[in-house]
Amino acid sequence: MTGFLLLSVLVFCIVASGLLEYYLHKKNLDSIPIRIHVNGTRGKSSVTRLIAAGLREGGIKTFAKTTGTLPKMIISDGTEYPVFRRGRPNIIEQLRIVSFAASNNARALVIECMALQPFLQTLCELKIIKSTHGVITNVREDHLDVMGPAEKDVALALLGTAPVKSRLYTCETDYRDEFNKVCTERDTELITVEKKDIQDIPDSVAEEFQYFEHKENIALALKVCESIGVRRDTALSGMKKAAPDVGAMSDFKLNFFGREIFFINGFAANDPESTETIWRIAINRHKNVESRILVINSRIDRPDRSRQFGESIVKWPLADKYILIGSGSYFLIKYAIKSGMDPRHFINAEDLVTESVFEEILNYCKKATLVMGIGNIAGPGLELIKYFSNRSQIMQQR
Repeated sequence: MTGFLLLSVLVFCIVASGLLEYYLHKKNLDSIPIRIHVNGTRGKSSVTRLIAAGLREGGIKTFAKTTGTLPKMIISDGTEYPVFRRGRPNIIEQLRIVSFAASNNARALVIECMALQPFLQTLCELKIIKSTHGVITNVREDHLDVMGPAEKDVALALLGTAPVKSRLYTCETDYRDEFNKVCTERDTELITVEKKDIQDIPDSVAEEFQYFEHKENIALALKVCESIGVRRDTALSGMKKAAPDVGAMSDFKLNFFGREIFFINGFAANDPESTETIWRIAINRHKNVESRILVINSRIDRPDRSRQFGESIVKWPLADKYILIGSGSYFLIKYAIKSGMDPRHFINAEDLVTESVFEEILNYCKKATLVMGIGNIAGPGLELIKYFSNRSQIMQQR
């Protein structure tokens, strides 16, 4: 009888603790009138930063949290702090972020979705964030092992963060039926960034950013900011001041003993479609180089992604050399050769430290060379970005 009583008390305490935590979290949510949940395959971190910067410029006390390359908490004056974790990433972390924003009297919270599993994405929105404004940047064929097997399944997984009785903003146009169906079920208005919205942003405006920012991201962020009452010119002014995510596409110029090396950080665009777009942009911006090198950072736990890249790069503008770093590049080489790529184009630098990877790149550099990193930003990708950025000047796009 005593054991049963103790068990009953323990169960009661656990249930009471859970109810109290839920009550406090709901109270925190209710105290933040503007809650913007950002999801999508590419550009989540950038759009999170852009929206937050636009709202701050409009005088709205805004906090933001990016998952990105290195998770960051951005407070109301734009100062950034790293998000420390005791273990592996866990969506419970979002509760702490909401609590912190609420305790600092935030009027707006812009938060990047950190879940991959479809049911966890849904849980994040319906139970944790309950957003007033939902954002899905785009849908790409990525993380198919979790959200696949097809790109349409990725779209359905991302739609788990569509808000209820609110608005969902997106640049995605290929899955209109799926978006409309989910928004109808959740009684939410779908607002799509169309080609005209993107074309309305002049090249001169995009060039005022100190890093490469996609017009689609700017147009999407502007739609959200304007819906909240921030004027377009005010929001744009704030966005131009926003610090980029570490993974944002950057262009570095290194003068090395008479050789000019233009290094493009494209590591974060780790799906073939986005990467090809950036590769073509990089080639167009550096038309007069004498050689082109792609540095591909593979991960052995992402064989499906390596297969996608291997099958895709044969269709892209050709590089003179493909230098492979990271792990599991065998899969990429296998499918690239199977798709028609000459194996002599590949250089295996998997086991080399960053300094040696740099020396390997130099072996194939001519008087003017374009080098772009792609695949994954984790591990050696991030180290290579640091190596170049600490020795280079950032190319301004003005």
